[in-house]
Amino acid sequence: MNNCNHCWELWSELDRQLESQLQLEVENAKEDCIHYEILACGASLKDFCISVLNCVYDQVKWNSFESVVKECGWIFAGKNICIVCDRPLHLRFDNQNRLHAEGEPAIEFIDGYSLYFYHNVTLPEKYGKIHPQQWQAEWLLSEENAELRRVLIQGIGYARICEELQAIELDNWQEYTLLEIDNNVDIEPIYLLKMTCPSTGFIHALRVPPNINSAREAIRWVNWDVDPEEFGVQT
Repeated sequence: MNNCNHCWELWSELDRQLESQLQLEVENAKEDCIHYEILACGASLKDFCISVLNCVYDQVKWNSFESVVKECGWIFAGKNICIVCDRPLHLRFDNQNRLHAEGEPAIEFIDGYSLYFYHNVTLPEKYGKIHPQQWQAEWLLSEENAELRRVLIQGIGYARICEELQAIELDNWQEYTLLEIDNNVDIEPIYLLKMTCPSTGFIHALRVPPNINSAREAIRWVNWDVDPEEFGVQT
């Protein structure tokens, strides 16, 4: 019984806090909104009091409040009008729970409004609706936003960038080639170590610092300053 009384006191205090919060939100409706995350915190405690502790409650009020928390998103409340944002139809994330989707919206609403993200970076629709495998390296030449250029580089990959932007060969050593992208693609010049597997012909490109002058020096940088002649076995 003491536990029930204690939870009921928490409920009452939470009610007061929520009413104060809601009043503040309404007064600042133009600048802010009622976040359903805030309402969900109160709903969780109330649900525990009702379903576990069998506290007395107003069923009509509770059912209405529960429906708002379950079905609604953010709420913009004014004096004469209230705008309720519906929950998204789809939310997509990467393996680190960051908003992410490839070739489709990461956030999609029933009316067609959509938002695109690549590992939590907001993308314009012109990039987001196209799968990264179909992104074009030439987009890097006209994209002015540095963060979007970084995302494009990550999605396209250096191997394709080398091929599509016709990288300039600076030096080579065995199956390794030092290349430079002679375009204003990134904040600093892009130097790449191109590696060709002798057995499969597979090409891989890895970015190296722009102050490197030879392919062999680039190999040492990639391998933590170990000279390639010291490799026991090359793969």
